[in-house]
Amino acid sequence: MTWLVVGLGNPGDQYAATRHNVGQMVVDAMAVGNKLRWSTHKSRTDVAAFKIGAPPYAHSVIIAKSKSYMNESGGPIKALAAFYKVEPSHIIILHDELDIAFSTIRVKLAGGDNGHNGLKSLTSSLATPNYYRVRLGIGRPIGQQDPADFVLKQFSATEKIELTNFLIRGSEAVESLITKGLEVTQQEFNS
Repeated sequence: MTWLVVGLGNPGDQYAATRHNVGQMVVDAMAVGNKLRWSTHKSRTDVAAFKIGAPPYAHSVIIAKSKSYMNESGGPIKALAAFYKVEPSHIIILHDELDIAFSTIRVKLAGGDNGHNGLKSLTSSLATPNYYRVRLGIGRPIGQQDPADFVLKQFSATEKIELTNFLIRGSEAVESLITKGLEVTQQEFNS
């Protein structure tokens, strides 16, 4: 069984270390942890592949990050899913989440987009919201800062201290979801 794991974010160095790109940071951590090299796919994404689990129950995993902007990420992800013949029920999206505290992880299946333009684009392109989400908490801005500006800023010095562990836990949540299923993963990570 093949799984498609996509970290949402914006392309370019100016966005690479921003809160909005934390999903891409997790798939980058997965690539490093599994000693993978990225390759360019015709769907305007970068991809890498590996297997998890022991044979005969090994799962093929394609990790990806779109080269399009967040609000246009649905098309490339749909094209990638079609290329690898992956149904929405085997797609896992990693994305930033304003409504949960920094470094908190919540895993779920389906749901609304909660104003997240990447999820909105993906749900529209796939014509279904029935894919897995690993919601990576970035917290809300303090005071009057516009959330749209907040997500495009880098993590604070204090947050950067915890960031590596946060990214590792995000990748562990993905692997748990694939190998152990939703319920077990929620019990472990949604606390």
